[in-house]
Formats: sequence, C-alpha cells, structure tokens
Amino acid sequence: MRHRYATLAVVFLFVFILPAAAAIRLYLKDGTYQDVREYQVTGDRVKFYSTERSDWEEIPLSLADISKTEAEQAKRKAETAAEAKSQDSEEKADRALRREADLIPQNPGAYFIRDGAVVAIPQGQSKVVADKGRSVLKALSPVPISGKATLQMAGEHAPTVLTNNEPELYLRLDQPERFGIIRLTPRKGMRIAEKVTIVPVADVALEDPNLVDTVQQQVGDGLYKVSPMKPLTPGEYAVVEYTADQLDMQIWDFSYAATGTSPSASVKQ
Repeated sequence: MRHRYATLAVVFLFVFILPAAAAIRLYLKDGTYQDVREYQVTGDRVKFYSTERSDWEEIPLSLADISKTEAEQAKRKAETAAEAKSQDSEEKADRALRREADLIPQNPGAYFIRDGAVVAIPQGQSKVVADKGRSVLKALSPVPISGKATLQMAGEHAPTVLTNNEPELYLRLDQPERFGIIRLTPRKGMRIAEKVTIVPVADVALEDPNLVDTVQQQVGDGLYKVSPMKPLTPGEYAVVEYTADQLDMQIWDFSYAATGTSPSASVKQ
C-alpha cells in the first residue's frame, strides 16, 4: 500500500510540474504577466488558456505586450536548442572517450592513441645520483648518506616523440598512487627527472618533481586520462606514478617536438 501511495505521489508531481514547465508568459503592458498554456490573437482580443485557473479567458489586445511575449518565447526556444545541442555534444564526447578507453590494454603502463591505434610508451629506467656524481643510490642506502641528489635518466632525449602539444595520455595503474606529467631537464648525456634531498636521520628523501599542471579524469577501473592544462613547449617530459618521498617513481618518458622539428631542437632548461 505504501508503494502504491508513493507511485501516485510521483505521478501527481509529474502531472503538476509538466504544465508549469510548458507554461508561456503572456506579458501585459502594465509589467505583469499571465502564465498560459497557449494564446491566440483574434482581432482586438487575446484569448488564452490560464494554467493558474485552468480555463480559457480573454482580454483586450491593447492590454497585452505581444512583442515582449514573442521575444521571450524566441529566447527560450534558442536556449533550449543550445542546451540540447550541448548535451548531445557531451554525450558524443563521452561515447568517444569510452571507445578510446576500451582500446587501452589491461597491463599497467602509459599509452596514447595515434591514428586510431594504441601506442605504449616504454617505461624508462632511472637512478638517484648524489651531487657531483660522488655515488649512485638505488634507494635509501643503509649507509647514512645526506645532502642533495637528482633522479636521472640516461640519454638527452626519449625514444618516444610526440608532435601534439596537447597530448591525451592514458595511465593504467595496478593500485591507487599519485601520478602526473613532469618536465625533464636535459643535461649532457642525461635528463634530470627531479631533485632529491636525502635526510638520513629521518630516513626520508624529500622529492621535488617539476610537475606540469594537468587535467586528470578517471575513465575506467584503474584507468586515467591525463592531459596538460596548457600546450606543452618543446622539450622532454614523462608520465609518472609515484608515492611522495619514497623514491619509487615509475617513469614513461617522451619528447614533444613541434611538427617538422626534432627533439634536438627542444628548448633546454
């Protein structure tokens, strides 16, 4: 019985709201208006169906502001059409995004789509190097080491080169982690991913990645779409997954070079 009453209430609410939603404002020259379902001008009279009183009524045409009434109707019609078009565009974009997401492999990693085909970005290798190359740290060493260090990658350029300055990248994670896009700093024979400060007493490494502002969107289970908020400038970049101050950064490196140029023409910072 309770379910029946709830159903009747919903039906009543729908019937009550529907006329109001379809109501037209018939403006009068004194600045007021009548909510009507429809109206018609016949000679010097305006006949309308009042949604408030649920009946047909008439007033002299001289009292009605037909121009204002028609202008608002045209405006509402245009707004409704624009909203429908926007919603249609959003739905098309969502469907396209889902189609792309379905193409991404289940294996964790970074990917992008080129000419309708999925391309995997190879995972790069990195190492932590103390200042002036005094030592190479694979992780926080049991032997106390303090001071500054850098997380480095071999080579001045990534093997993967993108020519789109607003790439849409996909990152598949096997577990929730921080992620983003970083700018790599080229040096002779290598690239710096981030600066690290080793604090042996606290047994931590304070990291300082050069993160790019990004737009991130989850598009599936463990799958995220990552794009730069602003167009990239030529240079070296990477999609990264990491835990803050744990020196466990996973890196999928790429170069961005404008069409017709090569990574060697990138601006070095």
